[in-house]
This record gives sequence, C-alpha cells and structure tokens, in this order.
Amino acid sequence: MAKEKEKDHTAINLIGSGTNIKGEINSKGDIRVDGKIIGEVRTRGKIVVGETGIIEGEIYCVNADISGRTEGKADVSELLTLTASAVFRGDIITNKLSIEPGSRFSGTCSMEKESAEQKTQVSEDKKN
Repeated sequence: MAKEKEKDHTAINLIGSGTNIKGEINSKGDIRVDGKIIGEVRTRGKIVVGETGIIEGEIYCVNADISGRTEGKADVSELLTLTASAVFRGDIITNKLSIEPGSRFSGTCSMEKESAEQKTQVSEDKKN
C-alpha cells in the first residue's frame, strides 16, 4: 500500500471583523485578517491584513499585503506591500518592499533577504 503524500492546502483562512485571537497561528494556505490577532502568524502562503485588520506580534510568510494596522515584526521572504491605508510600526525583513503613498511606516527595514530563486542560482554557480 502506497503512502499518500501530504498535499499543500491552498485554502484561504479568514479571520473576520469582530474576531479576536490571542496565540500562534500556523498555516500552509493564505490568511486574510479583518479582525485582530495578538501573537505570531506563520504561513507558507500570503497574509492579507484588511483595512479593519490588526496584527500585534510577528508575521512570517512568503508575501504580505497590509491595508490595516500592524505592530511588531514582519519577516516576508518575497514581497511586502503597504497600501495607502496601512499603518506599520516595527521591523521589516523582506526581499522586496512596496509602499504606496499615504501609508505610514515607523521602524526599521532590512532588504538583504535572498529569494529562493536567488539562493538556487548561487548554489548552481558555485557548482560550476
């Protein structure tokens, strides 16, 4: 009997307006936050913080679009977008950063993170 491989879930997880969560969230799929999360959020996908969304804590993801309020640390391996209504206070570590006019950002930003594609290219170059 062959073992079934674990499939990556591509579901969108929604934290609705009026919902408050304290703790740690781990997901393989995308996460949209229109409520409030206090704690750590990790996903292999994308995090979207809607205009009514609030995250107080740490974010770890591949991509993020922030339109609401975020306080803490954002570690985004590819692209972090702060839309015109975004308020971000804290530390950003990312490969690419897009800040729309009107958004507010207070903190530090480090853009020395390599994407998976860049790491693969460096590894191949070393072999040759």
